[in-house]
Amino acid sequence: IQPMILGDDPMDRDVIWHKVYNLMRDHGQKGMPMQALSGVDIALCDIAGKVANLPIHKLIGGAHRRDVSVYGYGMMLRPEPVEDLAARFMDEAAAIKDAGFAATKMKVGFGPKPDVKLCQAVRQGIGDDFAFMVDANHCYTTSDALYVGRALEELDAYWFEEPVAPEDHDGYRELRAKLNVNISGGEAEFNRWGWRQILENRGLDIAQPEVCALGGISEYLRVLALCHAHFTPVINHVWGSAIAVATNLQLLAAMPPLPGGMHPWEPMLEFDTTDNKFRDELLAEPLDIQGQVKANKGRVRIPIRPGSGVTPDMDCIKHYEIDA
Repeated sequence: IQPMILGDDPMDRDVIWHKVYNLMRDHGQKGMPMQALSGVDIALCDIAGKVANLPIHKLIGGAHRRDVSVYGYGMMLRPEPVEDLAARFMDEAAAIKDAGFAATKMKVGFGPKPDVKLCQAVRQGIGDDFAFMVDANHCYTTSDALYVGRALEELDAYWFEEPVAPEDHDGYRELRAKLNVNISGGEAEFNRWGWRQILENRGLDIAQPEVCALGGISEYLRVLALCHAHFTPVINHVWGSAIAVATNLQLLAAMPPLPGGMHPWEPMLEFDTTDNKFRDELLAEPLDIQGQVKANKGRVRIPIRPGSGVTPDMDCIKHYEIDA
């Protein structure tokens, strides 16, 4: 992308977006090319905010909320006996709850029956009055997803994430029709055209666009508008660096309530509680999500400095840099 845009006006970010997309279209409608364009677009939005001396959420419409609740993501799979994994999941889920997060999310992927045991362990660890979600990373066939989904109904899970392959639109629609647990997904979809197909299929209760993959902030806003046009609530997928977390905080601030009214449905920030150097060490002034969550009853403030509201620590980047 770099040679396509060097010398362009960084304030022309929509012009740049479509120029790059059109040049890459034959081989770049999805996947790594779109992820690379996402990074460029996020950087251009950060520049625009610094030029205007405004945070990104002000540039894209203002703040519907000054802070947002956070759910703690953890309980990753490891190659160990299910009994040992269940014990670890139970303890980890309880620790996330005790840390002050508003809800928690776990992984599954060993197969339907062992996965149900893991989900039961998590529910036991957090008690009956705490929300938990289950992320399958598209590991099931539709029939296996139905088996697990029925168990999740009994465990009162909040949502069942990516239960089947992202290409399996019919499977999503079938699961949504047959299960009484929210079906979520979309992190592996790119751009407005892919999202149009998902939403018109009516297979999601909750949409999870990934701003760092689908085309950046410019394309995310178009996808968000599509989701709300289909009355589909959005909880952004968030995974990666501190820049990803900061960018999503800006987007969550500017997300309109859906459907509105006195008690509208509200989004949450996804936060991976496992070790991540490019999140915890990347910024000159860390966001301290865990500290804010503990002090503010599961909520974090939206940064109000210009642009994304954060500044990378260049020494950290240099420390992890790999010479070509």
